Amino acid sequence: MSTAKKRNSSAVSIRRLVVDDAEAAAELSSQLGYPCSAGDLRERIKELSRTVDRVAFAAVVDGQMVGWIDAAMESHLQAPASVVIGGLVVREDMRGLGVGRRLCLEVEEWARSKSVPLVRVRSQIKREDAHRFYLRDGYSKVKTSFVFEKPVL
Repeated sequence: MSTAKKRNSSAVSIRRLVVDDAEAAAELSSQLGYPCSAGDLRERIKELSRTVDRVAFAAVVDGQMVGWIDAAMESHLQAPASVVIGGLVVREDMRGLGVGRRLCLEVEEWARSKSVPLVRVRSQIKREDAHRFYLRDGYSKVKTSFVFEKPVL
């Protein structure tokens, strides 16, 4: 068994994502299938840190970032407010050790601190491992949707 697989989630610390995390976050974003530059992420982290309705957390083991999660409050006329997980990634060799669960718990606590009663996550149909993870973590599948986009710039 690899050293990483011997670790458990108690060795993980969770903290707010900061601008200095941009390079590691970009590498993890690529593992999620969303490649981006550290420069782009640096700007996104700066923007995120200036608002009270968005948050991002980093999971750290032995001083190294091994995962991140971001979430935002969402409000619409037709439904009560919710917190939506926008992205969650755990380094491939750290998956299955409770890191993702710890990150989700941090977002859930953040939602409670904002008096938002529901956390929601959307997951691409092809991400079957992610679907199993969320179901194991207490999330319920409530609907299947299509996503439509239209470039405007």
